[in-house]
Amino acid sequence: MSATSLRIDAGGYPESVTAAAAEAAEAEREGYDCYWAPETKVDALLACAAACARTRRIALGTAITVAFARNPMTVAMAANDVQTLSGGRFQLGLGSQIKAHITRRFSMPWSHPAPRMREFILAVRAIWQSWASGEPLSFEGQFYTHTLSNPLFSPGPNEFGNPPILLAAVGERMTETAGEVADGVICHSFHTTRYLREVTLPALARGRARAGRAIEGFEISVPVFAVAGDSEAEREAGLAAVRGQIAFYGSTPAYRPVLELHGWGELQERLREMTRRGEWGRLGEAIPEEVVREFAVVGTPEEVVERLRERYVGLASRITVKLPPGLEPERRAALLARLRAGAGAD
Repeated sequence: MSATSLRIDAGGYPESVTAAAAEAAEAEREGYDCYWAPETKVDALLACAAACARTRRIALGTAITVAFARNPMTVAMAANDVQTLSGGRFQLGLGSQIKAHITRRFSMPWSHPAPRMREFILAVRAIWQSWASGEPLSFEGQFYTHTLSNPLFSPGPNEFGNPPILLAAVGERMTETAGEVADGVICHSFHTTRYLREVTLPALARGRARAGRAIEGFEISVPVFAVAGDSEAEREAGLAAVRGQIAFYGSTPAYRPVLELHGWGELQERLREMTRRGEWGRLGEAIPEEVVREFAVVGTPEEVVERLRERYVGLASRITVKLPPGLEPERRAALLARLRAGAGAD
């Protein structure tokens, strides 16, 4: 294996954009490579914009901006602005969300998610190209049409270049789309390394081949479930939370293929039925130990780092993981350096 290394990122679920900016600043102080802002209680693009003022080195990304809640023009404009504010440190992570959220939470249309996302990304790139070149905007697709532009509404070329676009994907069709039109893929934390190797990577390769490109240099960003603690009590508390997360995602039909690959398809049905009965607090109890071992790594911080290296060096280009708070700076720096080290760095 070649000396492949990892970049180590941080993320969270901030309660506000100011909290997101504070988290990004803390991640920078702790030595992480990127801070990914989610779109749960905050607008991820605004969270990254707020973080620009609190950081200088760390990359900033959205994980994810819900594409179908917006349109290509609004995303192109906002991403262009954040790229400028960050001095070229921004990464635009897009995702489709699921139908219920798009139609019932955002009151936006839903259809053919993979083809629509492909066109969405191509439209964003066409808008950026029009601004950079000064040529008339002329994008006409099945789902999006952008043909009206004039110098008053064009910011011109971005002095830092356009931000890379990463696409969140779980299913094969969306993963192929990521390989074809994006600069990288954001995998879901609800994954196993077997699923990544047997489903994700082949789908990415098909998408890259369709675009006439190789997989080399393509960003593969993987958020991971990790429970690191020096004491058994710390690990047990973290494990309970991770079991709940695994169960929550496992109850979602869109993520069933991950379970089915391992022969656990019936677990999704059981979890789904528990959610229908409102048994949210008991979901984690339904996750067997063998499932936990496939989805998460557990141990002391040093043990977790070694297990993450075993799983992801040579498979991902970057992982999102949060080491325990309160670690001594020297110990944290050593752990991050060990995680970043390439294959064969023993």
